[in-house]
Amino acid sequence: MLIGELAAQTGTSERLLRYYERAGLLRPERLPNGYRVYPASAADDVRRIRALLAAGLPTRVIRQVLPCTTDTATVQPCPGVLRALREQLQAIEQRAAELASAEQVLRETIAGAEARHPS
Repeated sequence: MLIGELAAQTGTSERLLRYYERAGLLRPERLPNGYRVYPASAADDVRRIRALLAAGLPTRVIRQVLPCTTDTATVQPCPGVLRALREQLQAIEQRAAELASAEQVLRETIAGAEARHPS
């Protein structure tokens, strides 16, 4: 299928599909005229990519995880994948802790300002 067909089938823009290709997540064949041709399985690949992105994974990790996923985005055991996922989870936990700290500072700042100047 051509890129426009894949875009329509998945609800993903052609621009985003080209980005997925540049990131190494999709590998379409090229016709002599330069058009991209995707296999029928590409629609499932795009859905898995979007699900993994929604889970907070960066494309560099998705590139490693994607070949190990099933149709339902379940990850099968592949070398290095669990380590990559654990590292990503640790990074998310760190960001969550930083956000919680920033939230607390902001709450205290607002409370202090309101105590000095009630509105």
